[in-house]
Amino acid sequence: METKIVALSELCKISGRVGWKGYTVDDLREDGPLVIGANDIDSNHQLDLKEVKHISREKYEESPEIMIDKYDILIVKVGSTIGKVAIVDQDLGEACINPNTVLLKNCKINPFYVYYTLISSYGQSFLLNNSSASAQPALNQTTLKEMPIHLPADENWINNITTSLNRINNKIKLNNRINRELEAMAKTLYDYWFVQFDFPNEQGKPYKSSGGKMVYNAELKREIPEGWEVKPINTKVKIGSGFPFNSDDYSDTGKYKIITIKNVQEGYLETSSVDYVSFLPNNISAFCILKEGDILMSLTGNVGRMCFVDQSNLLLNQRVGKLLGEKDFVTYAYFFFKRPENQKRLEKIAGGSSQANLSPIDAVKDKFPIPTASVLNNFTQLVNPLLNQILIKNQENQHLTALRDWLLPMLMNGQVTGNEAEESLSMAAEPSVEYKKG
Repeated sequence: METKIVALSELCKISGRVGWKGYTVDDLREDGPLVIGANDIDSNHQLDLKEVKHISREKYEESPEIMIDKYDILIVKVGSTIGKVAIVDQDLGEACINPNTVLLKNCKINPFYVYYTLISSYGQSFLLNNSSASAQPALNQTTLKEMPIHLPADENWINNITTSLNRINNKIKLNNRINRELEAMAKTLYDYWFVQFDFPNEQGKPYKSSGGKMVYNAELKREIPEGWEVKPINTKVKIGSGFPFNSDDYSDTGKYKIITIKNVQEGYLETSSVDYVSFLPNNISAFCILKEGDILMSLTGNVGRMCFVDQSNLLLNQRVGKLLGEKDFVTYAYFFFKRPENQKRLEKIAGGSSQANLSPIDAVKDKFPIPTASVLNNFTQLVNPLLNQILIKNQENQHLTALRDWLLPMLMNGQVTGNEAEESLSMAAEPSVEYKKG
């Protein structure tokens, strides 16, 4: 396939907030136009707007050149997540970018081709290798404008490439949406049983609403079901911190992936960017050798992020915690920690410095209500199938991402045709994984 090399600026208009066109926290609002930045782009290079911020109308209207339209492309240009990319494949209404993001508009070719080029190994290497090496890395906009883009001469070829790759991305997005719904169902069940105390009684009726006996607990300052105990979390669940690996032992390939804080995302494990080791350290604890179904918690930075392990041959690095205990209590603790008030408690414990650090010991000091064994077992029997489905979808996304990354360079270089890509997609097996812990 004949290609030519053009500068990115020849294909798109590139704009960002500069100088006085930045903003402060005083410009943020509870509602109004959206302002999108690095936190709104996930590790799969897709928009995630569940915690999106809003900006004042005055500040929004100040910069028409960075108002976001459908099919615009966003690139993170500042900070530890430089190189994250997203394409706006939906109508966001009134929206603009924040100062840490740059916007590509008015693409002269299929914008999805530009997007896939930017998330390819070539694109990511360019963005990372051309950012400044400082405490706050930054990507110069002039450098970005000069980025070489390999452009096939045949426009139909470009469209065929994007059609094949869009199938993968759409499946990943669908899986993510399903997982959010499954997680919400499990959380609702937890709240119904352990916050409202309307777990099924012996007759199958909601306990508290049906007149189940409640007793006041002075430590929690509220009523709990009769027969329940109140104890420190660490009597049932502990958090084990990972192993302090020597970075000199890291390699680009190997048998074991090292799971660090950046890999623990909210709700899923992201392993596209990891270091490897080929051997187990002699003094590594057994719990640092991860198994499918293990629950991890971030202990540094955005503390309290939690996810399940969905693959094997992973080793736990320091500053990442793993929940340890009887499997029923570990599942119970997972939902306990994910409640908003407990997330805030973890953040408060970790605060007090520029880099939040959560102590595994302090995280489990507080007391919580302990259900009877039968209630707890019945709960896990209900939620485990939901969690298993989440694991399956997460693993499928890992498989799809690997397939996408394999197809990208070959499609763009003409080594694989659109038809061959479609065959690869149709033959891609959906992996299965059983939910298990301990």
